[in-house]
Amino acid sequence: MSEETHSETYAELAAVGPYGADLGHALITMVEPHPGREREYNRWYEDDHYIAGAMAMPWMYAGRRWVATRDLQLLRYPGDSAVAQPVTAGCYLSVYWITAGRYADHMRWTVGINKRLNRDHRVFQDRTHVFTAFQDHMATVYRDGDHGPRDVHALDHPYAGLVVQVIDTESPEGCGELLTWLRDDHLPKRLAGSPTAMVTVFAPTPLPLDRMSYVKQVDGVGTRLTLLWFLQQDPREAWDDHFTGLDTAVAASRLGDVRFVAPFVPTVPGTDRYVDELR
Repeated sequence: MSEETHSETYAELAAVGPYGADLGHALITMVEPHPGREREYNRWYEDDHYIAGAMAMPWMYAGRRWVATRDLQLLRYPGDSAVAQPVTAGCYLSVYWITAGRYADHMRWTVGINKRLNRDHRVFQDRTHVFTAFQDHMATVYRDGDHGPRDVHALDHPYAGLVVQVIDTESPEGCGELLTWLRDDHLPKRLAGSPTAMVTVFAPTPLPLDRMSYVKQVDGVGTRLTLLWFLQQDPREAWDDHFTGLDTAVAASRLGDVRFVAPFVPTVPGTDRYVDELR
């Protein structure tokens, strides 16, 4: 196929399909570099993979990397997490937004590009995917109503921290009830007067059968919600007052079980800051 034919294909694709400024889906991926390879992993991911394996792809319009230093890892709970074993595993987190209605198109591209990256030996192998899932956007709850950044801005706005919360239910019906309670009752009350500006809620979707072999199939499809809490201050400063009881609050509702609560701070692009604080 000639270069001119390729160019015509891009023009045709741009003329059809959804292209709204909406948050439709996310990729949330938490990874543990193997001991001793943390610096190499960080440079590979930031210098190459974040761009070639994510941001350069169609319909992935925002991204941000986060890190959990050892002191942040030790704040995680519950200790017997169903997400990370041990609960401290997964010191780097990347979050990406995908345009609403473009999940299938993006997945076709991401599988293809990752196969190519593997063939070209541009994939760092000394790492473990602890929690990696494409997810559908279910709701966003704001502390300040119509004031402040929207969810489409969340990965570009300079938030000082992020807390990941994973909740499991026993059935898809129960997951719907949990979502309603979170959106209409629990989260508005929890955000009032807190350092959290917004919480985005997602539900995992199955990975394609032709995914990379090092990424395991997603757990909790239909019975799990993932919450991202975007903080305006360092999570260590707010932990005791705002985040230590998330599991008991959900348990009291009888709508689900909290499987994972973990704080992160943003990485500093172009640097190896925090690499020496992971162990």
